[in-house]
Amino acid sequence: MARKRKGNPVHGWVVFDKPLEMTSTQAVGKTRWLFTAQKAGHGGTLDPLATGILPIALGDATKTVPFTMDADKDYIFTISWGENRDTMDAEGEIVARSEARPDLESINALLPSFVGDIEQVPPKYSAIKVDGRRAYDLMRGGGDVELKSRIVHVEALSIVEHNQDSLTLKMTCGKGTYVRSIARDLAAELGVCGYVSYLRRTRVGTFDETNSFSLDDLEKLCHRGGVLEALRPVQAVLDDIPVMIVTEKEAIDLKFGRAIATSLSLDQTGDAETPPWILTMYNDKAIALCYALEGQLAPKRVFNL
Repeated sequence: MARKRKGNPVHGWVVFDKPLEMTSTQAVGKTRWLFTAQKAGHGGTLDPLATGILPIALGDATKTVPFTMDADKDYIFTISWGENRDTMDAEGEIVARSEARPDLESINALLPSFVGDIEQVPPKYSAIKVDGRRAYDLMRGGGDVELKSRIVHVEALSIVEHNQDSLTLKMTCGKGTYVRSIARDLAAELGVCGYVSYLRRTRVGTFDETNSFSLDDLEKLCHRGGVLEALRPVQAVLDDIPVMIVTEKEAIDLKFGRAIATSLSLDQTGDAETPPWILTMYNDKAIALCYALEGQLAPKRVFNL
């Protein structure tokens, strides 16, 4: 007999505004405890020294985490000039100093080269795995790593504030883009030292500061028994996926893993290599994420809501 999972069957997303120095794992654990949820996960790690939007999935919302990971993100970050640090943020040890400071004209001339598809080497202090171990664990253990460059996409990069000792930027970027690498490479191109002294994520896909909750907000809701007010539906991250309303019988078939017929045209259903996702709904509830192919919808992720 299977062991009963501890907690309640809570399903949905919490748009958590992560405070400074809390890890993403701690944020997930705290949120899961406040909701007494059976299962939880997050949609994109935030460093302890970063604040801002950390989408937390509860219950069956964890089945949609990849869609959040792939979403565009907005950041506000400050580069402080004059020092290079091994972690490229305020936590690290100083490894170089310089009195050189970039002028605004040079910064404005350089920023366009950091927009679009760009080549970027991730920070050595990152969660990327090398031979099965996290790069930051290898570095903190006294080792060294060589990480390969990758192509990432920066949609927009603009100046928020500039003074002699620092530069604050706003960036919209795609999956896998490291803010610390942007700062490192920008400083190197300008011929100065610099590190990220402030970092805040303000948006992940459809989740932003306008619909977020701080830890204090969640605790207050919990104390008055209203914590579920902070819960967004499972399908909240699937806003760009076509929706098909199904009948009760079709919903039952999908929940049992059986494909159903669809009248979607061939150009909508794609081909075997790239079948598009279709979200099926019944009575305003998400039933399953399906692949659409050759006149059928095949359930790939079924929701038990």
